[in-house]
Amino acid sequence: MQLQQLTYFLGVAQARHFTKAADELGVAQPSLSKQIRTLETELGTELFSRARGNIALTPAGEALLPLATRILADVDTARLEVQELAGLRRGRVRLGATPSLCSGLLADTLRRYHDAYPGISLLVEEGGSRDLVRQLTRGALDSALVILPLAEDTPLATTPILREDLVIAASIADTSLPQRPQLRITDLRDRPLVMFRTGYDLREATISACREAGFEPRFAVEGGEMDAVLRFVEVGLGIAVVPSTVLAGRPGLRGIPLSSDGGHTAHGLHRTVALAHRKDVTPTHAARAFRTSLETFIREAALTGDLPAGVRSLLPVA
Repeated sequence: MQLQQLTYFLGVAQARHFTKAADELGVAQPSLSKQIRTLETELGTELFSRARGNIALTPAGEALLPLATRILADVDTARLEVQELAGLRRGRVRLGATPSLCSGLLADTLRRYHDAYPGISLLVEEGGSRDLVRQLTRGALDSALVILPLAEDTPLATTPILREDLVIAASIADTSLPQRPQLRITDLRDRPLVMFRTGYDLREATISACREAGFEPRFAVEGGEMDAVLRFVEVGLGIAVVPSTVLAGRPGLRGIPLSSDGGHTAHGLHRTVALAHRKDVTPTHAARAFRTSLETFIREAALTGDLPAGVRSLLPVA
């Protein structure tokens, strides 16, 4: 099995068309088809169903796809790492983060990092924590800021860095909520919630906290990203559980702290943010430099009191 064959396989799997894949890869279509056939012969099974010109992955192709994606991503990372050491390139960092972190902490950290290492290419993937874990696992990211806890069998190494308070986001025009300085999870019973799409840790945290408190949450609308959820709350569609930091610059919203609920610790009180990378891959020099910049920024902000309200550092004092 050759890397070129895996590259051709991945190209066809993504394009679902041999000629289109050949054009995108810059090779002749007969050559690409020959390499795919050679790979299938070596593996002893067809990877694509070619019925009536419709290209689809067979079960064997589906099984190979995530492995080929990860192998090629690791090869690309290794190439960049060697080139960094040889002084041929300055490097690249592929970083994932949740929307709330992208608009706050990450922006300030990236500015400092770019000032120190202007030659390093920065690629940022924004998404829900569970989506980022999947991308990191398959090699599409070098590091990611994810939400703990992860599955016990995770292939990722994690370093907790921050704890964020979670609050109830409500429209300032909403007067239906209890007039108390703090709300309990049980106060969400029978109230319409604006819910994130699947893949967001906030979705699972909210649902779990409601079930722990003895009820099923009721959704007014679901499936949104962070900006959409906040806008839906602003116009009065419902309330949502969000990190306190995302309410900055949203004058149409107010944040109401969550308290313990009758002995329950309530999953929605806070969340822990960690920097993660794959255990079986040593981070590149560029990725290690980013980690140092991130930790230095957090420690300095904690010492000077410049962390956003509701955010606490979990890093030991250097």
